[in-house]
Amino acid sequence: MAQKPGSTPEIVVLGAPRTTLRDLYHVFLRERWSVGILGIVGAYLALNALFALAYLAVGGVTNCRPNSFFDAFCFSVQTMGTIGYGAMYPASAAANTVVIVESVTSLIVTAVATGLVFAKFSRSSARVAFSRNAVIGPTNGVPTLMLRVGNERGNFILEATIRVSILRTERTKEGVVFYRMVDLRLTRERSPMMTRSWTVLHPIEPDSPLFGATPDSMRRDEMELVVTLVGIDDTSMQPVHARKRYRDDEILWGARHADILAERPDGTLVLDIRKFHDVTPTEPIDGFPYPLPGTAIDTPL
Repeated sequence: MAQKPGSTPEIVVLGAPRTTLRDLYHVFLRERWSVGILGIVGAYLALNALFALAYLAVGGVTNCRPNSFFDAFCFSVQTMGTIGYGAMYPASAAANTVVIVESVTSLIVTAVATGLVFAKFSRSSARVAFSRNAVIGPTNGVPTLMLRVGNERGNFILEATIRVSILRTERTKEGVVFYRMVDLRLTRERSPMMTRSWTVLHPIEPDSPLFGATPDSMRRDEMELVVTLVGIDDTSMQPVHARKRYRDDEILWGARHADILAERPDGTLVLDIRKFHDVTPTEPIDGFPYPLPGTAIDTPL
């Protein structure tokens, strides 16, 4: 299937080791709560169905109708849930043996399910917003790559550290094509207390990997920005992290992020989060390749 223009190409991995059952723990932690709970409920019902078949096979459950899977399933649920209404009970050695096996299985399954739910519940997750676009425009007369990041919660992210790298295609003198990741130097890469908004800046100076780049060269080199942020949630005191990727068509040239901080006449500061993703065009500077057709200068924002 052909890839859509501007989309991240699908990677097909060959020769990787098979996924083990232990990886299911990481899958469970990554999935949404609804998927995780449905998985636990589905496993619980499947185990009860398996033991119901065992009871049908060995028999010996008093008041269980012959060949009734529903009755056997209900007896299994009562046994695994330690409910014990007394209407149905094992009356043979084989049935008691299955009850013992199910009782031990119930202890293990309950402990595992409780641990999974607690691990997922206690897993601290960040609600970090990244600006929809990264922009390139002048700052103090220097072309600068800029992006905006903010904490969507009302608390702080302590010792927040951000890294910005570019991923691009390069060709060696021998004609070998490979993908290189290069870190970008930032004017400030650490914030002691990150709150609602933080504008990250990378000056495009002669030592910058982006020096001399143009929208066409970014497109040709399949360049992407990779942004990662790590810190400590000051409420849970747990590490949090977030990441974002910007394709070349998500980087606007000749633009800057709109101001979201303003001061009222009485001195009150107003932070307008509604403008978090807004950008405004900038004037070109000498020696820098914008405005260009299709860039932020001549495209309505």
